[in-house]
Amino acid sequence: MTPLETVNEFIRRIVALDLDAVCDMVTDDVEYDNVPMGKNHGPEALRAVLGGMTGGKVSDLDFIVHREAATGNVVMNERTDRFVIGDQSFDILVCGVFEVTDDGKISLWRDYFDMAVVNDFVAAMAG
Repeated sequence: MTPLETVNEFIRRIVALDLDAVCDMVTDDVEYDNVPMGKNHGPEALRAVLGGMTGGKVSDLDFIVHREAATGNVVMNERTDRFVIGDQSFDILVCGVFEVTDDGKISLWRDYFDMAVVNDFVAAMAG
């Protein structure tokens, strides 16, 4: 797979909530950086963060990619991450940066987004 195809498959696995398959696509020292929230390192930390995002309350999840570009092993995308909880939908506008190793594993995933929208989402998860 090309780096762009790798990132798109990674996103497909996240949306499917297949966290084992997601973790199979990352390096042992992957850096997952939700810029306004902080960094996490390693597949198990990634699994914990993604599991926390869904928390068993998310009934539907979609990452809608609007634009994407790849240069060498770096992939960038502009997307809307949509989380549905009951009758509420939370759209988080995200710019993502990924680095893919020569063996097709993701070694860096960095997302930039507005923390205010995430705070509303977290409040809904707690309710």
